[in-house]
Amino acid sequence: MKYSVFQMDIIAGNPDANRLKVSQWLKAEMRENNPDIVVLPEMWTTAYTLDALEQVADTGGAETKSFLKELALKYQVNIIGGSVANKKDGKFYNSSFVFSRSGELVYEYDKVHLVPMLNEHDFLTGGEKVPEVFELEGIKMGLIICYDLRFPEIIRSMALDGAQVLHVVAEWPAARTTHWKILQTARAIENQMYVVSANRVGEYDGVAFAGASMAIDPWGDVLYEAGIEDEETISIALDLEKVNTVREEVPIFMSRVPHLYKKEI
Repeated sequence: MKYSVFQMDIIAGNPDANRLKVSQWLKAEMRENNPDIVVLPEMWTTAYTLDALEQVADTGGAETKSFLKELALKYQVNIIGGSVANKKDGKFYNSSFVFSRSGELVYEYDKVHLVPMLNEHDFLTGGEKVPEVFELEGIKMGLIICYDLRFPEIIRSMALDGAQVLHVVAEWPAARTTHWKILQTARAIENQMYVVSANRVGEYDGVAFAGASMAIDPWGDVLYEAGIEDEETISIALDLEKVNTVREEVPIFMSRVPHLYKKEI
């Protein structure tokens, strides 16, 4: 399965300009690499302009859903649509949308874990459902947003439901780059799945972002790591059979004894 991941610098507070940037990137990428799946970063329409959400957020996801559906149909490509600021029922969420080649909305998710270091709770409402497995091309997959990466229990749940690829869409800061890399590798190893991430680059409001978008295989080997400063595309093919091979050679899921594990309090 061929992937193209857009490590993008986001124009703060300008959804139209960012949609144009993504449209132009995808046109060129389809011509050059013809991927099966493309991946965008977190909050790619606006960046973290939290104090301007009333002016720049989607309404019920309508703007982004329409845009991504049109691109999916035009290029016959599956889209992991990063995430966007999204107003629903008078509240703002950090929402992700996934579209199939046929333009079908196959999955949507509101970020559950809000970042205290960014005071997200002052502006956003956390989702009420943890991430779930969805399918593209018959492959079971998962999607998390940035800070979610620090919560392994939600990712293990998707692995137990058969997920073979985890997508991480992010605006992860450069100050915690080491965490970004190690946590992704750990999630790949402990769940024996591919991890494919799209992080942003550039700066906003005094925060520099880490870039280093990655593709990691089920052994924890880094197949590709983007740079830390510039926009870049990861174009890579994943061998999904490797997931089965790794899970057979080191059968951690068969070795689990969940009845002995401490219950959640």
